[in-house]
Amino acid sequence: MTHPATTPQYAISAWHDTDDIYARLQALLKQPVRPIRRDRMPDVLNYFEEKCTRSKQLAEHARQIIPGGVQHNLAFNYPFSIAADRCEGAHLWDVDGNQYIDFLQAGGPTLLGSNYGPVREKVFELINHCGPVTGLFHEYEVRIAELIRRHMPNIEMFRMLGSGTEGVMGAIRLARAYTDRKWIIKIGGAYHGWSDQMVYGMRLPGTGRREAIGIPSGSTAWTQECFPNDLDALRRKLWINRLRGGTAAVIVEPLGPESGTRPVQQDYNQKVRELCDEFGALLIFDEVVTGFRVGMGGAQGYFNVKPDLTVFGKCLTGGYLMAGGIGGRRDVMMLLAGGIGATSKRAFVGGTLSANPLSCVAGYHAIEEMARTNAPVVAGRAGDRLCRGLQDIIRRLGLPYVVYNQGSIVHLQTSAVLLLSMRNPIKLMKEVNARKHMMEEMGAAYMAHGLVTLAGSRIYTSMADTDVVIDEALNRFDSVLQLV
Repeated sequence: MTHPATTPQYAISAWHDTDDIYARLQALLKQPVRPIRRDRMPDVLNYFEEKCTRSKQLAEHARQIIPGGVQHNLAFNYPFSIAADRCEGAHLWDVDGNQYIDFLQAGGPTLLGSNYGPVREKVFELINHCGPVTGLFHEYEVRIAELIRRHMPNIEMFRMLGSGTEGVMGAIRLARAYTDRKWIIKIGGAYHGWSDQMVYGMRLPGTGRREAIGIPSGSTAWTQECFPNDLDALRRKLWINRLRGGTAAVIVEPLGPESGTRPVQQDYNQKVRELCDEFGALLIFDEVVTGFRVGMGGAQGYFNVKPDLTVFGKCLTGGYLMAGGIGGRRDVMMLLAGGIGATSKRAFVGGTLSANPLSCVAGYHAIEEMARTNAPVVAGRAGDRLCRGLQDIIRRLGLPYVVYNQGSIVHLQTSAVLLLSMRNPIKLMKEVNARKHMMEEMGAAYMAHGLVTLAGSRIYTSMADTDVVIDEALNRFDSVLQLV
């Protein structure tokens, strides 16, 4: 029998050598930072001063009326935020008319490419006919749930919500209601939204409540973290928790924390599944990014692992708003049943705008188009081509940087700041700011050369990224890396 990971329906053509990636990342972390040369950085910054004057004006105005000048973290860029004007396919234009190859892709959801025409037309039809929201039941709520279940057999029932953060909140509440247990274990460094209980061990493993400003300690009292790939530590926590009432759920990003920034071993998810079965905990897959991007069967299909619950987010609607939800086993999901027919025991989850007609129509037709065009695989091939090209450039220039990809998710690590952790707190405190600023400068240099990335370290390819687009992007990356 062919393993799902080897079939062409998934974006990941081959799983990377995880041990080799960590060895190279650790080698990079031991070196001094290798930033853009100091004599060349003024040229990078001049681009923003000379070519992005309208964006600068808007950014300065925003700082007066918006905390920090941005409404969400993806929008922050050094030296100031670039204001988008329009998007189409593989490209984005700012308010000054500058064109960029868009590898941010809104943080990953626009797998079909930005502003994809066939989906846009269906959204126009819906708005003209019905409007974006009614408050009542809509046919497309059923149609999108059925479509998700068709592509992901582990999803027996599906409940749509407004965001990935809401999906995680609901899944954790549901797991606790089903198991009558309280402990939740996450993998350190992973991002599962910004709810009180999940702002714990974010970005850097071992940091616990470091980011939990304004959050009472009781909100995270039942949240624990384990380092990625450390199955022994996970087993110990599950065993200790069993003596204290038991673990409700283990939640993972199946590629590894931060969409594979800290990658996991290929058999990691299966072993976590086995530990959850042994200790009676539910397994939650956070597929906010990986759902459909890794393949129409999600990362769970690629790894051939069945989670009890799956969280969806931005992947769900192809870039349209109010994208989130929970899917999973029927017996667990039925505790979300609401209304007159609700069971006596239920996990309360609300949301007036959840499953609004606009989101459901956009999601249904986006998923249909992803399947029809084989978008995950097409985007994955673009990621493979980009990754190989970046590796060749780095090798030719003799740079210590690390590049790898998981299909259409490409990681370009230049400062290794994301590999710092509390296992070496002195190094963390000593180097985190310098390495973070270097990553910001690299992101600025990419943008000055017409490349939009996520924080200068993560790249999302889409179906719109043809060979011509990828090769042009490689020429631009080459120009940037020659400035190091």
